[in-house]
Amino acid sequence: MLGRLMPVEGRFFELFNAHAERIVEGSRELAAMLTKFNELELHAQHIDGAERAADKITHETITLLHKTFITPFDRDQIHQLITRMDDILDLMQDVAESVVLYDIRRITPEAKQLGEICQMCCERVRSAVSLLKNVKDAEAIMKTCQEIDRLESDADRVMRSAMSKLFRDESDVKQLIKLRSIYEFLEAITDRCEDVANIIEGIVLENS
Repeated sequence: MLGRLMPVEGRFFELFNAHAERIVEGSRELAAMLTKFNELELHAQHIDGAERAADKITHETITLLHKTFITPFDRDQIHQLITRMDDILDLMQDVAESVVLYDIRRITPEAKQLGEICQMCCERVRSAVSLLKNVKDAEAIMKTCQEIDRLESDADRVMRSAMSKLFRDESDVKQLIKLRSIYEFLEAITDRCEDVANIIEGIVLENS
C-alpha cells in the first residue's frame, strides 16, 4: 500500500541527460579555449556557467533520490553516477580558472590535444547516459563505454609524452609548474569520464 502512495522512479533520466548536456557544453568551451587561446576569461565564464547549472541538476537529482520510493536502479549507483558526472565539470572549471589565474601566455600542442580528447570523452559520456533509459540495449551502451576507456588510455599516453617533453625542454620553472598542473587536470577529466563509464557498465550488467 505504501509503495503505491510514494513517487515512482522520478525524472532521473531527464536529469542525467540535462547534466550530460552541460558536460558537453563545458568540454566544447574548454577545447575552444585551449585551441584558440584567446578570450580566455570569456571561455572561463562560460565553463563556470555550465558548472553552476550542473550543480543545480546534481542537487535536484539527490533531492529527488531522497523523495522517490522506487528508483530505476540502485540508489547508490544513482548517487555515484551524478556525483562523478559533476566531478567532470568541476575539473573543467579547475583547468579554466588555472589558465586565467596562472596568467599562462602560451599553450602547448599537447594541452590542445588533451582538450580535444576531453571533449570526445564527454560527448561519449552524453551518449552512454542517453542510452541508460533503454538499459536492455546493453551492446550499444557497453560499446560507448569501451570508447571512453580507449580515449582515457589515449589521454594517458599524451600525458606521459607531454610530461616527458615538459621536463626535458622547458627551461622556465614557473611555466613548467603551471603546465604540469594543467596537464594533470586535463588527464583527470578523462579519468572521471572513465569512472562514469564504469558505473554505467555496472548498471547495465545488473539490470540487462
